Amino acid sequence: MTTKKNKKITIYSTRICPYCSNAKAIFDNMHLEYNEIFIDTDEARNAMINKSNGHKTVPQIFIDEHHIGGYTDLVQLVKNNKLEKLL
Repeated sequence: MTTKKNKKITIYSTRICPYCSNAKAIFDNMHLEYNEIFIDTDEARNAMINKSNGHKTVPQIFIDEHHIGGYTDLVQLVKNNKLEKLL
């Protein structure tokens, strides 16, 4: 799925992570579409770790191939009005 401006948002997450749910809620409230990848398998988890330069926590969020970090990083982008610029 893509955003209105054709930027692809990807969230690596788990089904029980409250920070993942909160990050998705931010995008939902902004009416932005995202692709969610659950790290239930070793393959998906390893892909996330490699793509995020070693980060093992979820969520890990990407806009196109740009790694923006986790939930706290997303919140800071929103608070500083920088998320819109990335999109």
